[in-house]
Amino acid sequence: DTVKRAAARIKDDVVHTPTLFSEALSRATGAKVFVKYENMQHTGAFKARGAIAKLTTLTDAQKKAGVIAMSAGNHAQGVAFHAGRLGIPATIVMPKGTPFIKIRKTRDYGATVLLEGETLVDAANAATKRAEEQGLTFVHPYDDDEVIAGQGSAALEMLSDVPSLEVLVIPVGGGGLIAGCAVAAKALRPGIEVIGSETALFPALYQKLRGLEAKHGGATIADGIAVKTIGKIPFPIHQALVDDVILLAEPEIEQEIGRAHV
Repeated sequence: DTVKRAAARIKDDVVHTPTLFSEALSRATGAKVFVKYENMQHTGAFKARGAIAKLTTLTDAQKKAGVIAMSAGNHAQGVAFHAGRLGIPATIVMPKGTPFIKIRKTRDYGATVLLEGETLVDAANAATKRAEEQGLTFVHPYDDDEVIAGQGSAALEMLSDVPSLEVLVIPVGGGGLIAGCAVAAKALRPGIEVIGSETALFPALYQKLRGLEAKHGGATIADGIAVKTIGKIPFPIHQALVDDVILLAEPEIEQEIGRAHV
């Protein structure tokens, strides 16, 4: 119900992106494979869903004071884009090494960009401190109920467009997308399988679900999901609703990126 409410609230603010049959992936796997093209979403990623879902729950006072987020990419642009549309002042804290193109895009949406620290953890700490000092609402990329609900709207669209889906394979960074999608999918179709996919270099959910020692690091082409820790809010959802997590090596990821667009 939380996901349905979020989806209804944001339906005019997000793109209902297509879920299309992939001949190449189906031929390669022997399954009937569909791809959800969230690269056609505002700012090019699903993160715009969670951002607007959170922003539309703010009080007038919170909107006037403004919001702050930490991100090195898609979440930053999602928050900046929708905050700009709603006239909400937005500050985005990014690590100092963030590529200039991502900084520029975020600024182009109207946000104030601050470069703090060497890592996302440093940026998060700086953003949290500034939020407390200035009375700003912190919009977390995945550790937030409303953000998770907003991301789950993608699964509602998938099951609406292709009701026969039996398995959802969902990339995992901090865990917000798979949590929201699992909540929606399992409620509508209890028998559906929800499988997470992570780069083997950053297997945070794979390790956490199995009680393994956290080990991660290295250069990955999947930089958007190179997250070291799983959110505290989505993790109980993962435990209850995610059927399995698979790990992919870099050569596999690079190969399949090309195949997915054929």
